[in-house]
Amino acid sequence: MRRRVRELSLRARLLLISTAALAFGLVAGGVLLVAVLTFAQGRAVHAEALETAEGVARLVDQGQLTDPIPVTPGVQVQVIDEQGRVRAVSATADRLVPILYEDELRDLPDKAGKVIPGERIGFDGAARVVKVTAGPATQPLRILVARSTSQLTQGVHLLRVTLLIAFPLLVALLAAMMWRALGAALRPVDALRAGAEEITGGTRAGRLPVPGSHDEIGRLAITLNDMLQRLDTARARQRAFVADAAHELRSPLTNMRTELEVAQRLPDDTDWPALTDDLLADVQRLSRLVDDLLLLARSDDGAGRAVAGRPEEIDVGQLVGEVAARYPEVVHEDAAGPLPLVAEPDALARVVANLLDNACRHKRSAVTVRTVADGGDLLIAVTDDGPGIPAADRERVFDRFTRLDDARARDAGGSGLGLAIVRELVRRHGGSVTLGDANPGLRVEVRLPRRCGRGGSTDE
Repeated sequence: MRRRVRELSLRARLLLISTAALAFGLVAGGVLLVAVLTFAQGRAVHAEALETAEGVARLVDQGQLTDPIPVTPGVQVQVIDEQGRVRAVSATADRLVPILYEDELRDLPDKAGKVIPGERIGFDGAARVVKVTAGPATQPLRILVARSTSQLTQGVHLLRVTLLIAFPLLVALLAAMMWRALGAALRPVDALRAGAEEITGGTRAGRLPVPGSHDEIGRLAITLNDMLQRLDTARARQRAFVADAAHELRSPLTNMRTELEVAQRLPDDTDWPALTDDLLADVQRLSRLVDDLLLLARSDDGAGRAVAGRPEEIDVGQLVGEVAARYPEVVHEDAAGPLPLVAEPDALARVVANLLDNACRHKRSAVTVRTVADGGDLLIAVTDDGPGIPAADRERVFDRFTRLDDARARDAGGSGLGLAIVRELVRRHGGSVTLGDANPGLRVEVRLPRRCGRGGSTDE
């Protein structure tokens, strides 16, 4: 049974569950209604019979009892003495045999009621008998009032029949209405499914139809479209990254292949030491490019890690000075004292080297690097007097394979990964990189927090 339910459509399953819940609720409500109605009518019959008995008791106490006793139709009254003899009755009551048997009369409390078969006293169906004691204590009289419950039984029976006929019709009507309502509610879901099928089939753009309603399904469609847009952006970036990486790798490989083919065809005219130097330069360029690509790929996979290597306490001023010493044209303005920082030394050395390479590539005459303490941060500033970078392009240059020169000359423009690597390594150390004007030229500021290390929790 469960397997068959699972094989049904969502609309059918929802209808089945809703109909079952509705039918259970209606049945429970019908049973409760019948029970409440039966109880209420029983109380009403008892109250009427008790009121009649108390009225007869007042007549007895006042000595005004008549025979026959006047009562409403459908009611029988008997007044019985201590010896069980009938002293007075209503018009339709028996003058010889009491309504209740002796043991029933003895066990029934005063003002209580008891249901007996109506055939005993000439009623159709059951009858309710109420007992009230009246008269002097030495010679008490017991008043019995019997009232037929046939109207109660007929009313409850009519209600049962009505519910048995009406409930199935009501359930069927509500099921039909719910089927249409569920179809209207699930229509946007089916539209989303059809849209997703078209997207996977490649027959339409990567967007799902958004219903006009501002409900959960509408918000789901908007969220899914946002996810698809992010996936499209990620795929576009991945394709661009692969295309740019292939373009960058092809250039040195082409140079190496050309030089080797020429040397192979003209071995006697080849300057082999110069060829090996050229090949070694291309190999080193390839090695740097591959290392840069691996670093960026690992940063994509491990976003959120603090640093790639093992952090240790270093003197940032000393590290910057050692890197700057490799560049004869760079002026290093040393700090007044040590600048300790817990960081990964190779990563920071690569940051400084990439910034100095970029500055030396675009300078006119001079490049300056200085390291100072700025509040709770350490500041590394690299300044050149080159053409600078327009303010509109200062964020774009941190993208991978970005060059601002139209010629895209590899020898002069680099691979376009330097600043992207700088931002990634600085971000892993909890710092930031900003570009500004040097008037003339470009000023690059790297700001590193003193509390920096693995997870950013190591004190100075």
